[in-house]
Amino acid sequence: MSTRLATAAATSRDAIDRRASASAAARRAFGDSARYYLQQTPRQLPSRFLYDALGSALFDAICHLPWYGITRAECGLLARHAGAIGRAIGSGGRIVELGCGNGEKLATLLTHAGVSGAHAHLVDVSAPSLAHATQALGAIGWPDDRISSHHATYEDGLLALPVDAAGTTLVAFLGSSVGNFDPPAAAALLRHTRAALRRGDALLLGADLVKPERDLQLAYDDPLGLTAAFNKNLLQRLNTELGANVVLDRFAHRAVWNRAASRVEMHLVSLTAQTVVVPGAGLRFTLDEGEAIWTESSYKYEPTELRRLVETAAFVQAQQWIDESARFALTLFEAA
Repeated sequence: MSTRLATAAATSRDAIDRRASASAAARRAFGDSARYYLQQTPRQLPSRFLYDALGSALFDAICHLPWYGITRAECGLLARHAGAIGRAIGSGGRIVELGCGNGEKLATLLTHAGVSGAHAHLVDVSAPSLAHATQALGAIGWPDDRISSHHATYEDGLLALPVDAAGTTLVAFLGSSVGNFDPPAAAALLRHTRAALRRGDALLLGADLVKPERDLQLAYDDPLGLTAAFNKNLLQRLNTELGANVVLDRFAHRAVWNRAASRVEMHLVSLTAQTVVVPGAGLRFTLDEGEAIWTESSYKYEPTELRRLVETAAFVQAQQWIDESARFALTLFEAA
């Protein structure tokens, strides 16, 4: 074998080893979290684990459902107000999207914002989502050398940003992902975001607003059953990645509007008394009939409540745009 071929083979083996190591680490993290949260009262699984390759694909499909208007409303607001957002960044700045998903929203913004010199940083815990987002930016002609991917949590992604970047930084936190955190946790994440920014930098926040209960029920328990499949995929992950013995047909998807807490809750409800064994988490537990595993919360805000939440983290509201038909808000804040 030639030296060049031997070098290429070694490089390929190294890449495979790195991917295998990362996959093993991800399984360990999933197992550790499953062991901890499934022993809580009530039993839980963190919503971040909804987004493996299949979960991400299912969520992309959910975004096209007629009953789930968040993505359409947000993309419309981004396209209409991209000029104002772009002026807050300037051509020499950078845009950091936390939870980039398939890249559709950022591509929409960059297409209309007039910031051709900006550097795009993509942050997501889903490797397939990062790949899709990178492709989406490439499809609009965004140069490869102005795209950086960070396979990381929001906090670690922010920590990975170069500290000596020129120009203004805008952190885009879209898709109402802020609603997946309870208010104290959301406030903590916003403070962490502010700590990564300089005075005069910006935060672009997309948030779903309170709307009629029927609309919320249809959005989170759609007639086609896509959201149910998205939710139950968490159980399949327990089987596939941690060797669990979960029988999917013994669980039902349930979404409820908790008016007092202003949140939609997603649960996986046990249809029968059963014992679940999760070897990869070192866990064995019994579920009663009707007992639920809480998988996601999606908090809904009123505009004034949203402003108060973000301004406690040393931001000042600059502009806010609301799609009243979808009850969705896109808000631009400045780091004070």
